[in-house]
Amino acid sequence: MDYLKLKSGTDIRGVAAEGVEGEHINLTDEVIKTITDAFLYWFCKKNNVEPTALKIAVGHDSRISADRIKADVIDVLTNRGVNVIDCSLASTPAMFMTTVMLGCDASVQITASHHPFNRNGLKFFTREGGLGGGDITDILTFANENRAMNECSGKVEKYNFMADYARHLRELIKSGTGLEKPLEGMKIAVDAGNGAGGFYAHNVLEPLGADVSASRYLDPDGMFPNHIPNPENAQAMASIREAVLEGECDLGVIFDTDVDRGGCVDKQGNEINRNRLVALAAAIALENCKGGTVVTDSITSSGLKEFIESDLGGKHHRFKRGYKNVIDESVRLNNEGIESPLAIETSGHAAFKENYFLDDGAYLVTKIIIKAVNLRKVGSTIDDLTATLKEPKEEKELRFKILVDDFRAYGEKVINDLESYAKTSGWDIAPDNHEGIRVSFGDGWFLLRLSVHDPIMPLNIESDKIGGVKEIAEKICEFVKTCDKLDITPIVEFLK
Repeated sequence: MDYLKLKSGTDIRGVAAEGVEGEHINLTDEVIKTITDAFLYWFCKKNNVEPTALKIAVGHDSRISADRIKADVIDVLTNRGVNVIDCSLASTPAMFMTTVMLGCDASVQITASHHPFNRNGLKFFTREGGLGGGDITDILTFANENRAMNECSGKVEKYNFMADYARHLRELIKSGTGLEKPLEGMKIAVDAGNGAGGFYAHNVLEPLGADVSASRYLDPDGMFPNHIPNPENAQAMASIREAVLEGECDLGVIFDTDVDRGGCVDKQGNEINRNRLVALAAAIALENCKGGTVVTDSITSSGLKEFIESDLGGKHHRFKRGYKNVIDESVRLNNEGIESPLAIETSGHAAFKENYFLDDGAYLVTKIIIKAVNLRKVGSTIDDLTATLKEPKEEKELRFKILVDDFRAYGEKVINDLESYAKTSGWDIAPDNHEGIRVSFGDGWFLLRLSVHDPIMPLNIESDKIGGVKEIAEKICEFVKTCDKLDITPIVEFLK
């Protein structure tokens, strides 16, 4: 097989279990072992080390194929002489932290984020952070070449690293609030969606005094029987909202399957998600970094830009979709002497400079809880931090399939043609956009871009007035009708 087909941005993903019609396993034992060999070869070649000198941690989320894949990964590593720390069920960010707290040279997380139960994948970390897309390409190229190190004998040690990681988060909350039991009198619901995030309720919040009795779906179940573990999913957000309102909680938090993303719900049941989550994280990050730059993805609202720049006194740098793109851009700015304390996507990926630029849903929520406790001392709430954020009256995302094999070239042509069309039409093209084309209409905007990985062109529209989204959709529909290799059914149906 061509291993490069398993590349998904900065991850490796595929089908790991049967159960979905038309989808058959391509992450076989042989494939997993070959990729693990290739990763080890890549790491040793890059760092000029032998496998026998390495300590590598291996963990996984709650997926049904996790144990099989973990056994394959550990088998390869130990048979090449690596000493392996078997962390079993773990969050993805925690697996990076094994390089910080345990001194591991690298780590492997077995996860496919919020994707369906039959999917799985591999995510790699070194002490420098998560691997980039180019690194994954190199590894899969080595897999195609069947590269491997010599056989040797390594050891495997089972270790409950999540206990250490939970203690680390507890200490952050205690030091950030100056209290030993900072959550006494607070009721906080956690919805883990049967992923790896259940630890946060009983191992982080409860020992600090929180009532977590309204929490739900904390037990790991790789079939995800209750809802998709994804803060962007409407059913998932409705679940945590219901938990908060029925339980009369002060706060609700929700994680995706592997806990690299998070979201919240306030005591009134209002979602702290997408633009509002970005605004809240920005308010926290900029407190100790006046005038700092917050890097976001491309689909953030105009109101958010105004909030960050006018209300918080920071700078908003709107960049490309893809959490690694956003993180790398924030790192680049810092390296150039431009202070950037936060990189965050509207999907819930948030990476603070102070936390190794690691996108960690549990760390994000921990920062929010620290702020909530400190505001509570003075009779305020986290809602007050974002009270002046202007949010759109309407928003819509439409996704157009590209109907040709060379979808990237066609998508780029569509964007170039739309730019010419916009100029001819006298439309206001955003000067600070780094992806696709964004056009403002005074009381709303649209962004048409290429999907990071798929043959899709998402169209995002926002409006500050009721009915405005359809007005903007009608304007752009006249253009997309001329794109004969785009399936524009979604916008046609929307405008009926």
